[in-house]
Amino acid sequence: MGTTVFERQRPAASVIRESLIGTQQRVFWLDDLGPREARPGLTGTVSVDLVIVGAGYTGLWTALHAKRRDPAARVIVLEARTVGWAASGRNGGFCEASLTHGRDNGLSRWPGEIDRLERLGRENLDAMREDIAAHRIDADWERVGSLTVATEPHQLAWLDEWATDAASRGDDGITRLGEAEVRASVASPTFLGAVSDAHGTALVHPGKLAAGLARAAEQAGVEIFEASPVRRIEDEADAVAVVTADGRIIARRVALATNVFPSLLRRNRLMTVPVYDYVLMTEPLTDDQLDDIGWGDRQGISDLANQFHYFRMSRDNRILFGGYDAVYHYGRRVRSGYENRPETFEKLASHFFTTFPQLEGVRFTHRWAGAVDTSTQFCAFFGTARRNRVAYAAGFTGLGVAATRFAGEVMLDLLAGEPTERTELEMVRKRPLPFPPEPVAAAGINVTRWSLDRADHDRGRRNILLKTLDALGLGFDS
Repeated sequence: MGTTVFERQRPAASVIRESLIGTQQRVFWLDDLGPREARPGLTGTVSVDLVIVGAGYTGLWTALHAKRRDPAARVIVLEARTVGWAASGRNGGFCEASLTHGRDNGLSRWPGEIDRLERLGRENLDAMREDIAAHRIDADWERVGSLTVATEPHQLAWLDEWATDAASRGDDGITRLGEAEVRASVASPTFLGAVSDAHGTALVHPGKLAAGLARAAEQAGVEIFEASPVRRIEDEADAVAVVTADGRIIARRVALATNVFPSLLRRNRLMTVPVYDYVLMTEPLTDDQLDDIGWGDRQGISDLANQFHYFRMSRDNRILFGGYDAVYHYGRRVRSGYENRPETFEKLASHFFTTFPQLEGVRFTHRWAGAVDTSTQFCAFFGTARRNRVAYAAGFTGLGVAATRFAGEVMLDLLAGEPTERTELEMVRKRPLPFPPEPVAAAGINVTRWSLDRADHDRGRRNILLKTLDALGLGFDS
């Protein structure tokens, strides 16, 4: 097996150690919001038209869409903790137009619908921008596009194939960059080439987006209750009862936006697994440091490895650097104890300084982690239950910042019972395969992760396990 650039060009241990001194185990995006007034919890029994479980992006977009469709409807959002505290406040802030975790994943699963899916994704991203502007949400929105970089020689052919395919489809937003061109844009000695996508990505401040969506929803008349974990849902005559620790809501319709947390529907308990993703955030860069790295166009960046990195600039010129290790813990549990993983943060710091050796001396102010709701089709799935009175969306697999807006529309379409272009999609109509129960799930996920790492060390060559998963529609190639 070979080595990767991050092993061949490893920085000194002292550089890594000093960069992490004083780093806080806290989410920068949520810290940056400052103190927030807590919302009350639900008490007593109330009746509503729609109750939404979960005050992350999916739930908040659903609430906003619902009030736009019917301003007179009574809509309540229930949140177990606080608005945006989980995946919606912890992600990298990449808003991708793709609804299918990239064209290749969508093409392999829904080839007959891929053009429609891509059009709907672009329309959704455009509409997201319009909604943010209309509701005056200060989310640090930047439609800056993205760079996907090759860091190993064998990946250059993948870039060529990508650019050739885009050209054959008349996609003039995709540009192939050679080594000199990409390094002139962003000065990293690890970049051997890139594909630039000028239109498919925006960046946001995740915490500001969640807080802004909540404010906009409340201004539209939505009621949001925090510290109100839902215990169960029950059938109630011609409605559904949603039961919390201290309250009960009788609702005509229910939308479940619980992301990575155990589903309130038994049928969905095996549909996702929580995979932990880890992130570092630097201190703000100085003007000299910015000059050293270039990056004047501020694109979001990721690399082509199976175990890939993603990084971007914040509005105040910090660099967020995350990815690579994706860790599954036996039992499908979501626990705060899994978030502090020193060996992963040290690895990320090492890879950061390999990517930007000219930034030696920069320190990280924040480190954090979050659980990604991973599905076997690597993008969201949808459905209904309880005689079509309950809708759900989950399984975004780390690419949900923009796709959650689309998911809110889908759930409302399903609850209305009226066919739309969205509900006619095979992606919406058919459920993916579930993950197996333990101990098979842990064994399968971890041997797959090992195989992906081996492929990264063997010029991208996929072993028999990965080829089998590909053939079964369960493979993932970032």
